[in-house]
Amino acid sequence: MITYRQMVPTDVPFISKLEEETFSMPWSAEAFLEMIEKEDARYYVAEEDGRLLGGCGVLMIVGEGNITNVVIAPEARNRGVGTGLMQYMMEEGEREGLTAYTLEVRVSNAPAIHLYEKLGFVSEGIRPNFYEKPTEDAMIMWKR
Repeated sequence: MITYRQMVPTDVPFISKLEEETFSMPWSAEAFLEMIEKEDARYYVAEEDGRLLGGCGVLMIVGEGNITNVVIAPEARNRGVGTGLMQYMMEEGEREGLTAYTLEVRVSNAPAIHLYEKLGFVSEGIRPNFYEKPTEDAMIMWKR
């Protein structure tokens, strides 16, 4: 059974390594440690039988959640882990007063865009050349 919970410092090495393997511009372990200590940030992980499957984070800014990271282990993709993790994050956010969420995603990342649309996010614009390595536009998505 997959469970969801708040990220703790001992989760950081796995999530940081997973980011490194997944993204061209990953966050460092130090950046994750700094963020999980912030009062206005929440980071969550998905776990199954004691094994981490992925993580996501949100910055809370005046009632809105800016989703900063979503990463799922390759072997856990297409199993509903990302959907469950994001739903958990948004349920927790609602308890803390968040009423809207935003994120940026590479325009070429069709699987992520599909996941976000399934969760009710809609595209509200493009940020040209937002990403590096390679340079690419970001789709700005909102769920209000």
